[in-house]
Amino acid sequence: MSTTESYEYTARYYDAAYGELSAQRADRAFYENLAVECGGPVLELGCGTGRALLPIAARGIACTGVDLSPAMLAQFRRKPGAAAVTLACGRMESFDLGAARFRLIFSAFRAFQHLDTVEQQLACLARVRAHLAPGGRFAFDVFNPRLERMALDSEPETLDLSFTHEGRSVKRYVSATRDRVNQLIRITMRYVEETGPGPARESIVHLSMRWFWRFELEHLLHRAGFTEVTIHGDFDRSPVGRTSPAFVVLAR
Repeated sequence: MSTTESYEYTARYYDAAYGELSAQRADRAFYENLAVECGGPVLELGCGTGRALLPIAARGIACTGVDLSPAMLAQFRRKPGAAAVTLACGRMESFDLGAARFRLIFSAFRAFQHLDTVEQQLACLARVRAHLAPGGRFAFDVFNPRLERMALDSEPETLDLSFTHEGRSVKRYVSATRDRVNQLIRITMRYVEETGPGPARESIVHLSMRWFWRFELEHLLHRAGFTEVTIHGDFDRSPVGRTSPAFVVLAR
C-alpha cells in the first residue's frame, strides 16, 4: 500500500485522533505565532485537514496548502474558513505553484519525515527555496530519535490511542519495524471502530518515517543552500537537550 492510499484511510479519523493532543496544540500555536511574526503569504506542505493552517488563515493571513492526499484535502474543504485558503494536491518534493512566493513555508507534525531518501529530501528543499520570498523562512519539525528505541528491530502491536469518532469508540493499534541502514521506521496502524452489534470495522494503514539526527539536519539544509539554520528542542524554542522530544527547525 502506498503512502497516498494510507492517508486516504487515515483522513477519516485524523481530526478525532490528533486534534486534542497537547503536543499538537503546542505545534499549532508555534506555527501560528511564527506566521504572525513573518507575515504572509504562508504555505504549508503536508497541510492535511487544515489543523495548523486554518488558525493562521483566521488571522487574515493569505494561506496556501499543499497535500498529497485528496481525502485529506476533502476534509479540509469542509471546514469553516477553508474557502479563504488556496489548496493544491501535490508532492512535497515536486510541487510547483508558479510565480507564487511566500514569507513563511512550514511543514508541521513531522510531515518531512515521510520523505524516505536524501534525494527526495533535497528535492523538497529545492522546491521550498524556489518558492520562498527574499528573506523568507522555512520551518518544520521531526521527532528526536531515542537511541534505545532506534536500536530495536521491531516493536509488537500495542494500543496507541483511544478516541471517539462520530459518536463511536475507536482504538488504534500500532506496530513497527526498523531499517537502521536507511533510518526508516515502517509503521502499521490498525484502527478498530465499534459499530454496534456485529463485528467491528477495521482499517489498516501502512506508512514509513525517516528519522534524522540533529547535525544530519544541519548538513542537509546547508547542502540545499540554506545559510542560517537554528534547531530548537521543542516548540517553546528551548535548546536541544538530552530529553528534548523534537527537533524544531528554522532556516533561511
